Amino acid sequence: MTTRRESVESQDQVSWTAEPLDSTSTTAAATSAFQSVRSRTSLSEKLTEDEQKRDSLSSQVWTDADNDSILETLENVVEPVEEISTKRPSWANKTEYLLAQVGFSVGLSTVWRFPYLCFHNGGGSFLIIYVFLMFLVGVPLLLMEMAAGQRMRQGSIGVWKIFCPWIGGVGYTSFLVCFIVGLYYSVLMTWSLFYLVQSFQSPLPWALCPLLENSSQFDPECARTVPTVYFWYRHMLSASDKIEIGGLPSMDLSVSLFMTWLIICISMIKGLKSSGKVPALYSLEVWRRTGNHLFLSLGSGFGSFTAISSYIPRSNNCVADAFAVALLNLLTSVTAMVFVFATMGHFATKNNENCYLKNAEEVRSLVVAGVLPPEVSFPESPYHDISSTYSAWISSYPEEIRNVLLHYLTNCSLSKELKEVMEGPGVALVAFSDIVSVFKWPTFWAIIIFLFLVALGLSTLMGILQGIITPLQDHFSSLRKHTKLLTVGICVSMFLGSLVFVGPSGSYYVNLLDDYWASPPLFCILIVENMAMAWIYGARRFLADIIIILGRPLSPIYRWLWCYVSPFVLLVLFFSTVINLYLKNITYIAWNSTASNEVVQSYPSWMKILLVVLIVVTILPIPIYFLYTLYTVYFPASKTDSRTTVTFEPEAKGDFLESRPRLHKRQGLKLLSKMDKKPGGNLPAM
Repeated sequence: MTTRRESVESQDQVSWTAEPLDSTSTTAAATSAFQSVRSRTSLSEKLTEDEQKRDSLSSQVWTDADNDSILETLENVVEPVEEISTKRPSWANKTEYLLAQVGFSVGLSTVWRFPYLCFHNGGGSFLIIYVFLMFLVGVPLLLMEMAAGQRMRQGSIGVWKIFCPWIGGVGYTSFLVCFIVGLYYSVLMTWSLFYLVQSFQSPLPWALCPLLENSSQFDPECARTVPTVYFWYRHMLSASDKIEIGGLPSMDLSVSLFMTWLIICISMIKGLKSSGKVPALYSLEVWRRTGNHLFLSLGSGFGSFTAISSYIPRSNNCVADAFAVALLNLLTSVTAMVFVFATMGHFATKNNENCYLKNAEEVRSLVVAGVLPPEVSFPESPYHDISSTYSAWISSYPEEIRNVLLHYLTNCSLSKELKEVMEGPGVALVAFSDIVSVFKWPTFWAIIIFLFLVALGLSTLMGILQGIITPLQDHFSSLRKHTKLLTVGICVSMFLGSLVFVGPSGSYYVNLLDDYWASPPLFCILIVENMAMAWIYGARRFLADIIIILGRPLSPIYRWLWCYVSPFVLLVLFFSTVINLYLKNITYIAWNSTASNEVVQSYPSWMKILLVVLIVVTILPIPIYFLYTLYTVYFPASKTDSRTTVTFEPEAKGDFLESRPRLHKRQGLKLLSKMDKKPGGNLPAM
């Protein structure tokens, strides 16, 4: 970045060397240059005083009254006249920026995981805990990452080195998390894209069971279940019965995966402009699962919010953005939950009624066979309000007859049916495919719904890619000249890495990473970031920085949340997750092709070892970089006298795009003081 002083000095150097070398012109040039240097010296001294004023603001934000003193101090700070241009690109407007942030946060996991987790973790209690944790911890951490990227104009690697060089490794851990999550998250978008392509048929391929080859009979594996579930496991996933049973990647899914990464690559190359159970409240397991999903859903810790915010002017209102992203994420999650619950509730009710009808047919058969007496016969017209008729029929008999009757019947329970249809992480896609099958124009609605899901996945993957590309370009400046080549290289490598997830057991690996791997590294990243900002850089100092950005007071409650509440909650969630991983058996939902139903399987022991190794490798950059910094401090290769300091200045009000950075360099003034003593002497080259 070219600073004001450097640009002025370079101009003086050019004009000085262009002068003829006669004595008159030399003397005149020397006098002019000396006067310019003296004026710059006085300006630098004034700027130094103003910078010291700002530095003194860092420790003053304790109460609301301190906000006013900060703003009053800023009014007396001299605003330099010159504008400093930056080479960093910027969002065209606030709308594009906010849509990019919301698009990254509101992704497929919002639709894919939220309804499933809500149903299996207390229902209303899960939702209450989610909202509570979102405002108590989620929004403050979201604000922290947005403000850090917006303030420092750096990606995840560079930002945290500025806050505290000792924890610079947290940026590399965020980079690894983005890379690994991008590998398996692209498969979620691939599934949606596969459904979208299959939607251009009439009738829809998941509406009916397929026929056996050269036969008029339905496939028995499909006949034992429902067509939508069969299509999900057998036709799309080609799922194996166990994770140990592998195989080559599915050709159909491989093509869809390639198209997914091609779309992402093209979009990235185009640039920035394209993008009710109360006891559950007391369950630590529910709190742990809710906290895990909160940060996975919001996207905190990936470094993508920091990367996206680094392209926005520093005067942007990041507080409003943090609340907007969190609230829109919540709104989308709740909307998806209501839609999925209504759909799956409909099919659970339908399955329960079918269970009643099968029992009625079984009673009739037993009566005809003489096994049961004629008086227990089911009413002749059971199809009218079957649920009420069946319950009244069972209740009308004495207990001893009822016990004999129930011995021959299947236990029909709406709650059991609902639990069965809500099993498996793919319940959302199955629900969407189920509901469009009963619409008037199923093909049209299938295209609309799955196009929407593809768009959600694309926006999130673009945010993840931004969390990979931006830190690389900030860390290796030479890569900025080859953005397209870098993007293509990353997309190709991630496509090849994603192929492991489109094999027969690929969906089980996706569940392993999403259920058990992602949370510990994210919690570790957020803990280190939070502690570095709150206790090393200083929460009061950071809050003062945000007040300078906004130009208006901000509640000091954020300081207390950053210093005490967030670290405590994150530590509890982190240790509970690690303890749960150590003590409990890790399981997954598998497809049993023999019985045509979903069964709970345990991951093999070697898979658990692999999981722990992957978690450790992801977190390892944090302690390694700390040790590296420690080594360079105590065993420096060479000692240099650096006089460069970093200061921040408030941004001038003006056009959204014409913002100037607040990061400036102050050089030592030894040379200027020498020139001050020799006004008539020969000036050295600057």
